[in-house]
Amino acid sequence: MSGPYDRPDAGELVAAVREFLEGDVMAATDGRVRFHARVAANALALVERELALSAAATTAQRQRFDALGVADERELGAAIRSGAMDPLWAEVVSAVRASVVDKLAVAHPGYTSLDE
Repeated sequence: MSGPYDRPDAGELVAAVREFLEGDVMAATDGRVRFHARVAANALALVERELALSAAATTAQRQRFDALGVADERELGAAIRSGAMDPLWAEVVSAVRASVVDKLAVAHPGYTSLDE
């Protein structure tokens, strides 16, 4: 399904700029400029992952909050602090763990083990 905007879409634009930085700019520079090009390319890669994964992660987060009877992270935190979540502690841990995994998929892909 296509969105309301023509191509290239946001993901394609971000990918093109990232590829330019990784290919042309980093190959043609050194030192500080090369370092900053790498940082910018890494930031754009993060944006690409967020664009690709955001809809599914948002849906999953909403389902986890609904299952716990809270509206958002702030309400979950308040419920945990008040002790209201104590009877659902295993479910809370599972939901928080799943949310962290979703966030790591964007911020630090490849880091999937939370047992360390």
